[in-house]
Amino acid sequence: MSAHRPTLASVAEVAGVSISTASLAFASSGPIAEKTRAKVLAAAEELGYRGPNPLGRQLRSGRSGIVGVVIGDKLRRSFRDPVSVQVLDGLASTLGSMGLGVLLIPGASDEDGLQTVDPLIETAAMDVAILIWGVHANDTSVEALQRRGVPVVVGEGRPIEGAPLVGIDDRGGSAELARYLTGLGHERIALITLPFSADRRAGQAVDLDDIEWTPTRNRLAGLRDAGVEPVVVWETEASLVEHGHAAAMELLSPDRWPDPALRPTAIVAQSDLLAAGAMIGARELGLRVPEDVSIAGFDGLDLPWLGSDVLTTVTQPLAAKGAALGHAVEGILAGEDPVTTILEVELTVGTTTGPPAQP
Repeated sequence: MSAHRPTLASVAEVAGVSISTASLAFASSGPIAEKTRAKVLAAAEELGYRGPNPLGRQLRSGRSGIVGVVIGDKLRRSFRDPVSVQVLDGLASTLGSMGLGVLLIPGASDEDGLQTVDPLIETAAMDVAILIWGVHANDTSVEALQRRGVPVVVGEGRPIEGAPLVGIDDRGGSAELARYLTGLGHERIALITLPFSADRRAGQAVDLDDIEWTPTRNRLAGLRDAGVEPVVVWETEASLVEHGHAAAMELLSPDRWPDPALRPTAIVAQSDLLAAGAMIGARELGLRVPEDVSIAGFDGLDLPWLGSDVLTTVTQPLAAKGAALGHAVEGILAGEDPVTTILEVELTVGTTTGPPAQP
């Protein structure tokens, strides 16, 4: 074996084929017999040749081999949420099997009242951009991508004309959860929500008719579909345990409910991390879960640090959602017509809900 770095020409020579035939053997498709392809790959293995230069292949194909994932939040906060991590895991695995890499990009952020676009959105090479977790059709990031002619895939956002969309039946799942709680006898149900918009406010919500973020809007609509109008709605700035804790301390405070008989008997949180925080807050206030207050979430996360508590939740297929986003990218690159994919969810009953206490 030569001490020099092997080349495609040396592989072709050992395999007894032309350089163009050897090149086809490394392509994902092409007019070449499997016997010939196997002979070329065996020669490459013998010489220690790992394939054509990726940059050269990209230049010839006109593609970067990179998929931009535009996240509508700070990356450091997203990576504290297991939902984000599991979806990205499913996405990266699917794209990796197609030979595509992932570039994580923060979405538009508000600084002193002005939205700014991350420089990567304006300049980074990418074949497709995936918009997830709060990036919506009117976002300045989307406008920048459209100016560049970068096709997009929408993950749980408002539809964009000509773009495939991947979502879950969060409205139907929330309706099923609401019917379960009312079936137990709950009439006074409070709601802890995900953010309404990029403003990321925290506090009691008054205007529920102009919610920009699709999961927040759909999960509230699901409760209403089941005939539940929350007695109080608390908006949080992010899906983290501390925000659920702060919300529960407000929603269940004795100062808010001088008459305990008027206190909510159940809390629905729009994520499992918010629900876990609400459980901690409820117990700090001396309330038992579920005897004094039932608490339910959404996502279906495995949270072993809750000990013997098992959240009642709406389970969504997180890894499958990431894979579906990856396949939507595959469809765009193949020139297929955009489609909408809505994944099913499932109610999972745990130990944190039960009938309301009798007066």
